[in-house]
Amino acid sequence: MFAEHGIDVAMADIARHAGVSNGTLYNRFPTRDDLIEAVFVDRLESLAALAERAAADPDPWSGFVAYVTGMCELQAGDRGFNEVAARGMTSTAAQPLRDAAGVSLADLFTRAARAGVLRPDARVDDLAFVIWGISRTVEMTRDYAPDAWRRHLALLIDGFRAVDTPPLPELSGSPRRH
Repeated sequence: MFAEHGIDVAMADIARHAGVSNGTLYNRFPTRDDLIEAVFVDRLESLAALAERAAADPDPWSGFVAYVTGMCELQAGDRGFNEVAARGMTSTAAQPLRDAAGVSLADLFTRAARAGVLRPDARVDDLAFVIWGISRTVEMTRDYAPDAWRRHLALLIDGFRAVDTPPLPELSGSPRRH
């Protein structure tokens, strides 16, 4: 139901679709956030594994592109996850996975910048802009151009390339919600 309708689908509809009573659903998942965590923690595990593989890629640019593309493919393939990715998942189960992915991505960004393929002022937190932008593109084009996000992503990826570009504006704080 989340994949088709998003994470704001009514809990009663979820219970009915699952063939259980509302009470059974709430006994197992006392809050919507508990249910969202249970449903989407596997996607975060996939992202952490994807970040680890990307960091291990001998070609840091290839690893970077593979990670960002894989992340966006998860968003595009599941409306609920697209919404969760854009909002952020801050549960206690999600934090170790986010931390692990963060370590792998920090390593990847460092290697890619040292190799001269990633702009030196790019930060891991800048991936939040990719998530948010792709999230809206997926949402707005789902019904008439479901692969439009790939064009948007190609434009975004080019913005990460180490080419003759002016420095990025500085940020105060982090674009990610912690």
